[in-house]
Amino acid sequence: MDELEEAVESLGLEKFKRHIFLCCDQSEPLCCSKKAGLRSWDFLKKRLKELKLAGSEPIVFRSKVNCLRVCVNGPIAVVYPEGTWYHSCTEEVLEEIIQEHLIKGRIVKQYAFARNPNFEKDSGRGKSRL
Repeated sequence: MDELEEAVESLGLEKFKRHIFLCCDQSEPLCCSKKAGLRSWDFLKKRLKELKLAGSEPIVFRSKVNCLRVCVNGPIAVVYPEGTWYHSCTEEVLEEIIQEHLIKGRIVKQYAFARNPNFEKDSGRGKSRL
């Protein structure tokens, strides 16, 4: 097994159901303070681990992103495969996103501000909207 295959296996890249990207630790913080972004990132890591959603058999994969280019009302997050964008991702908001979207598959409409229109639900019922 080569290094890339080992990374795929150790990270469980072919097993997770959702991927959340969180804008934090920016080189030039614009959407929120660097401190607020890192606080949200630390919370996200901790909660996913506590809920056993991340780890060796991940259900949710997480990525820290330097900038998602939506430089208002941050921290900003995006969840795939749905392509749902969230604003104001404080610890409280992230908890709601974790419980509702990442676990139950329900978009948190109060904080969702954009959605990839090409996403189609697995159920085959057509395109899903906000």
